[in-house]
Amino acid sequence: MSKTLGIGVLGCGNISAAYMRLAPIFRGIEMRACADLNLDAAKARAAEFGLRADTIGQLLAAEDIDVIVNLTVPAAHFDVSLQCLEAGKHVYSEKPFVLSLEEGQKLAEKAAAKGLRVGSAPDTFMGGAHQLARHLIDSGRLGKISSGTCFVQSPGMEMWHPNPDFFFQPGGGPILDLGPYYISNLVQLLGPVKRVTAMSMSAQAERTITSQPRYGEKIPVGTPTTIHAILQFHSGAQVTYCASWDVWQHGHAPMELYGAEGTLHVPDPNFFGGEVRMTQKAAFTSAGVAWDHPFARTNDGVNANYRAAGLADMALAITEGRAHRCSLEFSLHVVDVMTSILVAGETGQVLDLTTTCERPEALSPEAAQGLLA
Repeated sequence: MSKTLGIGVLGCGNISAAYMRLAPIFRGIEMRACADLNLDAAKARAAEFGLRADTIGQLLAAEDIDVIVNLTVPAAHFDVSLQCLEAGKHVYSEKPFVLSLEEGQKLAEKAAAKGLRVGSAPDTFMGGAHQLARHLIDSGRLGKISSGTCFVQSPGMEMWHPNPDFFFQPGGGPILDLGPYYISNLVQLLGPVKRVTAMSMSAQAERTITSQPRYGEKIPVGTPTTIHAILQFHSGAQVTYCASWDVWQHGHAPMELYGAEGTLHVPDPNFFGGEVRMTQKAAFTSAGVAWDHPFARTNDGVNANYRAAGLADMALAITEGRAHRCSLEFSLHVVDVMTSILVAGETGQVLDLTTTCERPEALSPEAAQGLLA
């Protein structure tokens, strides 16, 4: 039987509640403590979920903590993950993993020297819908995938987030904030990216917060908020990817992939579930496979929400001596794609990627069931 690893959370903001609430549905992990620069925030989360509130130093030194989940703001991800590794802890980061290729490579070197694992969100590509899409592609029913489109467009984060400032500064923007979901899913479906090009802009020099408690406050924009990119994969597929926070409404599907034998309609990769549709030639058809995937089942209101699946998979992989799906290699390649898109958007260049990765192992319904408690 696999050992249960102790989990500590560093960063007690909005997303921490989801990890703490959902972690108990998985085997191999146990939430034990949390910490934050604001100790009151850590105490509040600890009281809410029955955890221990530590200072950051205490969490890093805690003997009952094997893995630290890094939920700090993106600009702090590298420094915090490095501290965790130096303290002898495995680390699992929220997305984006890091903000530069160099930062990721330094973490890789430190992890290798320490014999530790590093993983990163998103893990939504492990969801039942996206694993069904993977199954249909791998089965050959769509033929060779030659092209595709991805769209993630909205009016912006200042409409709902209480403190949206960092979304509009370097390290934020729709590429680094939302891109991990889309690009991770594309890489797990099609394999690594070979080269990218892009054009980018910002529609506004400042944004007006319309959420509480800072309604009406103006915040500056320091990163592109509309990006149109083209990704060429080593497989030969070419995908148009459009990400924007300057769009009120649109009619584009989140993700479509076009093969020699049909079209695959993939639901929003920001979520684990959703409807997968396909055509064979021009006619819509059912997927035609038995696919009762655990991570497609509604468990959170109207959604299938299995956040912490990647964390649990990494913990079990550590004890079982196998590769984990949300790996450093995979996450770093996604970062390379995103940062290259941003550079291409500024320069107009076509940029070759300097990293590559293996596709994560597919997560069958049986394998997904094996992650659940």
